[in-house]
Amino acid sequence: RCLLSNYMTGNRDANRGQCSQSCRWKYSLVESNRPGEYYPIEEDEHGTYIFNSKDLCLIHRIPDLYEAGIDSLKIEGRMKSVHYCATVAKVYRTAIDTYLKEGKDWYVRPEWIAELEKISHRPYTDGFAEGRPDETAQNYGKSTNTQSHDFIGLVMGYNEEEKYVDLEQRNNFKVGDKVEFCQPKGDLVETVIEKMTDEDGNPIDVAPHAQMKVRIYMDTPLEPYSMMRRECKPKEA
Repeated sequence: RCLLSNYMTGNRDANRGQCSQSCRWKYSLVESNRPGEYYPIEEDEHGTYIFNSKDLCLIHRIPDLYEAGIDSLKIEGRMKSVHYCATVAKVYRTAIDTYLKEGKDWYVRPEWIAELEKISHRPYTDGFAEGRPDETAQNYGKSTNTQSHDFIGLVMGYNEEEKYVDLEQRNNFKVGDKVEFCQPKGDLVETVIEKMTDEDGNPIDVAPHAQMKVRIYMDTPLEPYSMMRRECKPKEA
């Protein structure tokens, strides 16, 4: 998709902020043995599927990638959130480091897969990594993304003396919510919000405003830039 604009216009490079939105133009398919017969790319109430690929996920092929001499992996992070990029980078970094320690004893941890399910994504596929993809490489069920958790806050720091986390709100949350914190290097931390205030120390029960500064009181120190998440309700997943 990132090449369409450059190819069709000759000079508008999508990777340099000049996208012509070619992916949103109207298209039809033509089969070479049936000239003049056009198959329209249409969308129904569920979406459009003919180019609806799944997302590539090769976490289980880390040993093969490493032994092939690959020393740099690219995250498809364009138009993705900080939550997406940070989660994927941490999972793959952990998987690679674990392989370097364990060698032949390495295996995919369930918690890695669980983390990748928390970000906004389409169903996963291994693409051409294990041969020619079959019909399961396409997503015929729906065109929308799925995720198990919402990114609702970014940790800016921790006050050791008064035992509270400084947060910047990313989505609505309130006292009583069960949340978890994905830290840049540390373990996953789970808690229930029991007390919070605004940045001036005034008690509040809900954080409804985008990027508002909030303090959440908890005994566990957290690393700066940890991401606070909350499990999606069933209808949102």
